[in-house]
Amino acid sequence: MSDKMAGSPALMDKIIRLARNRGFIFPGSEIYGGLQNSWDYGPLGVELKKNIKDLWWRTFVWGRPDIVGLDANIIMGTRVWEASGHLAGFNDVLVECKKCHARFRTDELIPGFAGKKASSRGLDGIACQACGTKGQFTAPTPFNTMFKTNLGPAESKDSVVYLRPETAQAMFTDFTEIMRVSRRRLPFGIAQMGKAFRNEITTGNFIFRLREFEQMEIEYFIEPPKTRKDWEKYFNHWLKEIRKWLKLVGVDSRRIKEVEVPAGERAHYSERTVDIEFQYPFGQKELYGLAYRTDYDLRAHEKHSGENLKYRDPKTGKEFTPHVIEPSLGVERTILAVLLSAYTEEQVKTAKGTAEVRVVLKLPMAIAPYKAAILPLADKPELVKVGESIRQSLGALMATDFDITQSIGKRYRRQDEIGTPYCITVDFDSLKDKKVTVRDRDSMKQIRIKIEEVADYLKERLT
Repeated sequence: MSDKMAGSPALMDKIIRLARNRGFIFPGSEIYGGLQNSWDYGPLGVELKKNIKDLWWRTFVWGRPDIVGLDANIIMGTRVWEASGHLAGFNDVLVECKKCHARFRTDELIPGFAGKKASSRGLDGIACQACGTKGQFTAPTPFNTMFKTNLGPAESKDSVVYLRPETAQAMFTDFTEIMRVSRRRLPFGIAQMGKAFRNEITTGNFIFRLREFEQMEIEYFIEPPKTRKDWEKYFNHWLKEIRKWLKLVGVDSRRIKEVEVPAGERAHYSERTVDIEFQYPFGQKELYGLAYRTDYDLRAHEKHSGENLKYRDPKTGKEFTPHVIEPSLGVERTILAVLLSAYTEEQVKTAKGTAEVRVVLKLPMAIAPYKAAILPLADKPELVKVGESIRQSLGALMATDFDITQSIGKRYRRQDEIGTPYCITVDFDSLKDKKVTVRDRDSMKQIRIKIEEVADYLKERLT
């Protein structure tokens, strides 16, 4: 894919169309008119999503001796959010067009606009993105983006609870319990994947900005640093780990930019933040974040709860509050960046020698929805039987597709478009020589191997 195509709005349309037509992502609640920016993951999308999350877990939890996992409740006690500062400070800044009443975040109208202290005069000359009227906005107003609900049968101020806007806080409130049961020593981390909810003022750009989304986060606890270098070495380590992850998951490195977030724009808990941004067709936007949260969270929860959340050094017996480095990765934004990076259009020749465009998702095998497709050359019982035996032999090892419809050429193209790395064709010679043809998605090269070797051939390339 050319750089010109990578930045083209047309690419976004192609990705959305492919995602829907091939069963990756559908609009949610569509038979009832839909729900704004709500998306459901179809048969292929759920496999892609699961594979990305599984790869993250294998890489950062199974693959490291210093990380343990957690799966905490989505609804937490309201005092958690009071202590963390979310109730008071988890705000976007809202303005409303006086003419059409459309609402916007101020930073969507003017990047970096300091809306909390500004008046609507700062928006003079800025056009409403809905109706085009210039400079007719209300004064900027803080808007808390946490979703509120009630716990129990009666609604009252005492029953108000919130859906979590991030997964991080449970890793702080459960810190001492995890220390006790895991018996880890510093430095060590807690990893969690799960849903988070933010009542965004504006959503859009497909799955980029959602009200319901998933995060993959790590809170990495370190000793209180004596110098800047003491915490920066861990910060830089995690920056390198994110770079390696981006390569592993197939995100185009040419479209990645690391941006230092200035002090005035960082979250209230952060002493340093680097945003890992991606060049989407709609602009350069945040993909991941890496923050040095200092000891803000543990101290805040210790103060508000009255519980001791300090770490005791087993050698010296000294107690102290650990500091935290946080790599935060969004699942949906990863999926979007992966699809945009993998989407490729190539000029190829058909069997008749004519030129055509081949659409292929060049997904890494580890995250491809199907690892292989078994394709009997014709819908004949003897070929289907052999193909079915191969499918059964692979079923416990990996997700596969089984397809007997249309010509073999059209089936190859369909598998290319959904990112299947290998196609296994069972033909009439297979009945005699006990071999099948294996076709590579990216090179389109074909080799002949024994049926009994298929599983090992694929497993070797999967790992």
